[in-house]
Parts: sequence; C-alpha cells; structure tokens
Amino acid sequence: MQDLAIIDFETTGLTPGIDRPTEIAIVIVRGHEVVDAFSRLMNPGIGIPPEVEALTGITNAMVAQAPSVGQVMTEALRFVGARQMVSHNAAFDAAFWTLVLARIGITATNPFLCTLRLARRVYPQFSRHGLQHLRDCLQLVTPGRAHRAHADALLTVELLQRMRRDLASRYGLATVDAEVLELVQSTPRGRVDEALRGKA
Repeated sequence: MQDLAIIDFETTGLTPGIDRPTEIAIVIVRGHEVVDAFSRLMNPGIGIPPEVEALTGITNAMVAQAPSVGQVMTEALRFVGARQMVSHNAAFDAAFWTLVLARIGITATNPFLCTLRLARRVYPQFSRHGLQHLRDCLQLVTPGRAHRAHADALLTVELLQRMRRDLASRYGLATVDAEVLELVQSTPRGRVDEALRGKA
C-alpha cells in the first residue's frame, strides 16, 4: 500500500492569496502505521491577527525568529516527495501548498485526498463534518491542542484510519487504498454504496 502524506497548515487567515502560513505539519502513513513526521513554524512575513493568535496559540513572537516560508516549504516538499497528500478540507491546504510553492518558483504536482469530502460520504448521518466535530462523534484520540498543525495532522490520521476501517468492514473490502478513497471522494453522496459494492 502506498505512503500517504497527511498535511495541515496553520495560517494568518483564511485567504490563500493574501494570508501566509505560520506552521506546517506532515505525517507519513504507510499502511496503518505512522512512519515519519515533519513539523515547523515559519515566519510569514506579515503579522498574525490577535484572534488568530488566540485560536492557534501561535504568536508573532514565536514566529519572529522562525525560518522563512520559502525555506520551510522547500524542506517540506523534499520531505513529501511525490507522495499522495491528504488533508481535512483539502481545498484550503492544497491552495496554500500550491500558491506558496509557486511563489518560490515551484509547480506543485502532488494529488490531494480530502478527509472532509470523504467523511461527508462515509458518515452522512452527522450534521457537521469539521475535524473537531468528527473527533467527538467518533471518539477519536486527541493528540494535542486543536488548531496546531501537528496535532491536527495526527487527528486527521486517526480520522482517515477510522474511515478506512469502517469502509473495509461495511463493504467487505480487503484493503482501502488511495484508489478506493479517490473513488469514494469523487462519487456523489447518494451513490457510494453502488460504487463500492462492486469492489467487494
């Protein structure tokens, strides 16, 4: 089973074209095991708003002496290599990954899986599918403070592995690899049963 690189950013705000990353974490999963991890603060070059400092616990003082975004992202890309990437709300993380790398002259080519989209299909009974809400509904282990990149990346790993187990059990699948996850992610919500029953 291929490696997956689970990624999480903390940022100065929610707009990829304007805001900047302050922290990145990447956790490498091979099968059902975490085999490596990368976590760095970075200096965004702009101020972190007070409300974001309060939410994440990452302060302007903490990033003042951190390496530049370009330096950290170059290291992050080297760490990830060509692996399939995974994040919760990939539209957000993939946008930051692509735009920040583009600013240092690198074209990002890694494909992304989205655990938010997957969760909406695997657990349609839940009213919300935010990471912390899913943690509570599924009683997942909380590995650290919410809204810190490494803790959220590890929680996303827990969610991903739970969904893989639930899909395998529900549909009698021997393995739930990236190909199966991509199929689930791209299938309309009401047609997942039809798509996966033929995989058993």
